Amino acid sequence: MLSTARSRGLEKALTSTPTASLPSFLLPAFPLTPVRQFSSSPYRASQIGRAPLSIPPGVTLEVLPQTVKKSGGPIGAPLANIVKVEGPLGSMQMIIQPFVKLDYDIEGRKAFVTVENNKLKQHREMWGTTRAYLQNHILGVSEGHTAILRLVGVGYRATIENSATTVSPEFEGQQFVVLKIGYSHPIEMPVPKGVKASTPQTARILLEGVEKEVILQFAAKIRKWRRPEPYKGKGIFVNGEKIKLKAKKIK
Repeated sequence: MLSTARSRGLEKALTSTPTASLPSFLLPAFPLTPVRQFSSSPYRASQIGRAPLSIPPGVTLEVLPQTVKKSGGPIGAPLANIVKVEGPLGSMQMIIQPFVKLDYDIEGRKAFVTVENNKLKQHREMWGTTRAYLQNHILGVSEGHTAILRLVGVGYRATIENSATTVSPEFEGQQFVVLKIGYSHPIEMPVPKGVKASTPQTARILLEGVEKEVILQFAAKIRKWRRPEPYKGKGIFVNGEKIKLKAKKIK
């Protein structure tokens, strides 16, 4: 079988050159057919950016003037805007690109994200990304984000301590997640600022906070110490993570 690039090149040569003038060894042994796609459905772009943002009661949005200069940008480039989201659980700020606009309807408690030119690839990419980040910030300051980690294994358990022996605290009052997951020593991990950790069960860790990205990054660091393995099903699972078990290796 010819690769896609070679078949296209040969097809172009056959269309531009009469077949009778080509040697017999250059003629294809099978007819050239168009490459079959994996999916027959037409391509459709995501419409996440067009969906309005619902602002719950107690949450306010504020677009600050253009005062932020993007690092590494060219001289004379337009300044970026800052969107400030405040709610009962805290406040967050997000820098948005200059070509992204946010229209806030105070009476209808809805916000709409738009871009200057939706034909440009960069504008389309940041359209949905900005809307998704703003939605996470709104949910964070109003309801909060959570992550549940399950420790599956014999003797696996976790505790929350106020001090650690191997790690020094980064700020006053910092807590530490102590894992006992089969190593010769306990694993001590400092809890990031703004994240609340608790252990409702000995084999469960509950992370709560306003920033979804910070919570999931910390959960990924904990999971890294015992990734789920597919033979016995042991490891640290985040939220509803599941794996497919494999048959044991028999020599």
